[in-house]
Amino acid sequence: MHVLTKLSSLKTPELFLKHVESLGIDIPLDTHIHQLTDSPLMNSLRWNNRTIGNRIAVQPMEGWDGTTSGGISEAMIRRWRRFGESGAKLIWGGEAMAVRPDGRANPNQLILIEANREGIGQLLAALRQSHREHWGKTDDLVIGCQLTHSGRFCRPNDHHRWEPRVAHRHPLLDSKFGVTESCLLTEQEILGLIDDYVRAAKLAHAIGADFVDIKCCHGYLLHEFLSARTRQDAFGGSLENRARIVLEIIQRIRKEVPGLGIGVRLSAYDSIPHEPNPETANDSKLGQGRPRAHDHLIPYQWGFGMNIQRPTEVDLTEPLQFIQWIRGEGVDLLNVTAGSPYYTPHMLRPAAFPPSDGYQPHEDPLLSVAKHFHVTKQIKQENPGLLVVGSGYSYMQEHLAASAVHNVRVGWTDFVGIGRTVLSYPQVLTDAVLQGTSQRKLICRTFSDCTTAPRNGLPSGCYPLDDYYKGTETAEAVKRIKSTF
Repeated sequence: MHVLTKLSSLKTPELFLKHVESLGIDIPLDTHIHQLTDSPLMNSLRWNNRTIGNRIAVQPMEGWDGTTSGGISEAMIRRWRRFGESGAKLIWGGEAMAVRPDGRANPNQLILIEANREGIGQLLAALRQSHREHWGKTDDLVIGCQLTHSGRFCRPNDHHRWEPRVAHRHPLLDSKFGVTESCLLTEQEILGLIDDYVRAAKLAHAIGADFVDIKCCHGYLLHEFLSARTRQDAFGGSLENRARIVLEIIQRIRKEVPGLGIGVRLSAYDSIPHEPNPETANDSKLGQGRPRAHDHLIPYQWGFGMNIQRPTEVDLTEPLQFIQWIRGEGVDLLNVTAGSPYYTPHMLRPAAFPPSDGYQPHEDPLLSVAKHFHVTKQIKQENPGLLVVGSGYSYMQEHLAASAVHNVRVGWTDFVGIGRTVLSYPQVLTDAVLQGTSQRKLICRTFSDCTTAPRNGLPSGCYPLDDYYKGTETAEAVKRIKSTF
């Protein structure tokens, strides 16, 4: 059984680096974090005839707290204002926006349709206003809208009822998410979905977004298409066919909304779906994670960015080809992530504490952090003209800024993407660089409440550290849920 070394016990860079060395991985730290001038994180970049004012990016995070018609709420406006307060100059989507009502991952997800134009426009305006109040100007602030269809993970009407639409059947996931043959999208439905993405992109441009992200990650629909080897039509089989839906969306947006930038958030690698190992469960705690039985499925046909003979290993051959194709269509922003929160949460959200539908750590979460950093490094090195956002930083906690400064300074990534930690501490990086200190009591400790809550039909948020959520009835409900696993 794996015994976790808690990151909070590694209080100095020396202790951290010694522990990393013992794991046989490489996560360097920079020793010059506090720099009022010439900090790598504060340097600007040119993009699309614009300036992006620094190298900090806010990752998209759904709050599961919109209206049932896909509109905005008070809590959502507050969250977007805090994104503006963070000091980040690249806002990668704020949160995912479904391109059609039945493509939502939950009944309270934003829907980027005409009926919600005014409200979503208010989110962008509130973010810009907050940024101006805290940082003085917004001409170097770039905001995108993340466009999505949740595919296998659609729950548009009820938090507890799956209504999946899928690119292909999956032998390890279909039963869990209620997938039957009728859930497969037809070619005609795919063509209609492409129209929905283009319509949403036009709306994003109209309300003032600088770019749209064609979300292609975490097992959602467009990411799932990239692994549709078993699909028997023009959108499956060969990589060229599997990439077709994404490429056609990009081509249409480029043609019909020429002034709008386009980015892609890509799960560049995946793994076998994991499950709790009952042999390691105790005291009503979830077991440690393990890959589901898959020896009978080799060569493995249902993943992207993985070795089909040894599917727990990364293989970037297809992702690198896909990146070349989207670059050829004019995409110049890439956000690198991995896996899926629904079947491999340890990969994309390394954490000391699991969400309610997850499993206890079966390995040191720093192994996943290192994999994020080094895959992003390889992608950046092979695509020097592409602007790349790296992920996986929140678990670094007190060492977040030192790793972020290092990775930007040496060119492993152009931008440091921060997600969960923004919920508790929006200025975690700007404080470290400009003030020389961070507020330890606000640093994300990866308690996973922000995932456990929505998995149980409750709004997401940082219940342990954010006063807005602490002490509420919802916070008490989350505590009760956590006591059962």
